[in-house]
Amino acid sequence: MLRIAILQMEIVPGDRRANYEKVEKTLDSKWISSDIPTAVILPEIWDVGYVIEDSDKFGDRNASQAAEFLGKLAVKHNCWFTGGSVLALTEKGAANRAMVIDPSGRYMTHYDKIHLIPLMEEQEHLLPGEKRVGFDIEGIRASLAICYDLRFPELTRLYATEGSELQIFSAEWPASRIEHWCTLIQARAVENMMFVAACNRVGTTNGTLFGGHSMVVDPWGKVLYQAGMTEEFVFVEIDTSKVKKARDFLKVFDMRRPELY
Repeated sequence: MLRIAILQMEIVPGDRRANYEKVEKTLDSKWISSDIPTAVILPEIWDVGYVIEDSDKFGDRNASQAAEFLGKLAVKHNCWFTGGSVLALTEKGAANRAMVIDPSGRYMTHYDKIHLIPLMEEQEHLLPGEKRVGFDIEGIRASLAICYDLRFPELTRLYATEGSELQIFSAEWPASRIEHWCTLIQARAVENMMFVAACNRVGTTNGTLFGGHSMVVDPWGKVLYQAGMTEEFVFVEIDTSKVKKARDFLKVFDMRRPELY
């Protein structure tokens, strides 16, 4: 068993302090203790919002500020942070980076967004990630991806064939394409017979309305949770034994013909 905590939130562009305070106050006021391991998921670039053109001004050097902040919250609430990306500054440039922090506050690993969306000219401001990232949460295999990555089924399929039972997405997905978001999340869950947990942001920035509708979907495509378009903080329990049962029943991975496609 695993408990997923999704924080669907508005983000104040360029104001790290305000966004940190929102995360901390929300967890402090709404946290419910549990013996079940809990993985918290935040939206894409939750720390400063979509200000990638000003990464030199707003970026977090090696995401160290965010790692320290989340580490303290992880210890305080005895939880994991597994997704929710920040604007990280590296020696080579800026990256859209999701980190994994364990309940002891220890930084475990990170994933840099692989697919940069041309529509937003991300390739002009960000470095693409160069590796997939899978990790274990108390014996449960999970994997990370960010926003536009959702449109590439090959990525989640590779994670699934490598044993992932839970695919985690963080996003700043617009309301104008929210039907795509909802459909693709269910598709990734069904085609890979895995849980998918996806956290989107809400609110408006520079005229763009963000669509919310954060979701948790089981391996059969059943929607266990779907948010609206306002701020929400919820807990959803998942039973990952359903992943093996689904895969054993349909045997899709066993019947693949990759030599033909």
